[in-house]
Amino acid sequence: MAGSATAERGARQEESSGPPLVRRWGPRRLRVIIILVVAALLLGAGGVWVLYGSRWLRVDHVSVSGTDVLTPREVRAAAAVPLGSPLVSLDTAAIEARLRRELPRIDEVEAVRSWPDGIGLKVTERKPVLLVRKGSKFIEVDDEGVRFATVSRAPKNVPFLELALPTSGSATAGLRRFGEDRLVREAVKAAGDLPAAVARRTRALKVRSYDGISLELAGGRTVDWGSAENGALKARTLTALMKAAPTARHFDVSAPTAPASSGS
Repeated sequence: MAGSATAERGARQEESSGPPLVRRWGPRRLRVIIILVVAALLLGAGGVWVLYGSRWLRVDHVSVSGTDVLTPREVRAAAAVPLGSPLVSLDTAAIEARLRRELPRIDEVEAVRSWPDGIGLKVTERKPVLLVRKGSKFIEVDDEGVRFATVSRAPKNVPFLELALPTSGSATAGLRRFGEDRLVREAVKAAGDLPAAVARRTRALKVRSYDGISLELAGGRTVDWGSAENGALKARTLTALMKAAPTARHFDVSAPTAPASSGS
């Protein structure tokens, strides 16, 4: 009897030490799982339909902000945003690139989605710091030396850039070395370094060479600025020189450590 009990315990131990039994799901649990899977699929499909197929999230209007010279209508036309397209799939980078290409006056632009059905175009326009005459029109030049627009009316308080570059002789070597675009950028740099009081009275910047930049001020006064190097020092020197010689007609700060003034 004891032997049979021992044998029975051994059989139970062998049974418990074997591979785990696979728990089978009942019909009720399977139905619940199937319902949950179907619900998840339906929710996913519904979300995709809302984003891409419904009329609720499609581009209905385009707003424009930040314009000054440009009009919102011009910006919207150049942006060519496809109205009625799903807002989620709109290529905002392509819109921004198109605007910069079609409207060179635009310096920076950001196209942002305005949920649920709009696109916002945030524009920053280039500002002219110099003007170049071209017949009866004027080419606007920004603070990077970019000639970005031609206008029929000159903006107020923007000085003219006069390129008096040599066309023959040894002086043309400098032009070949630096190039006209580089000289324009040097003039822009000089204009940016002018003291505020002088900038307001500057009517024109003349460029004859890399180190031959001069200013024409209101009232017929002139300034030899030289190159665009050491602009901050030249600005301080010119301010002090004008205070020391208020009736002078000509100032030379091309060598800012040895400035000069003349005329009265």
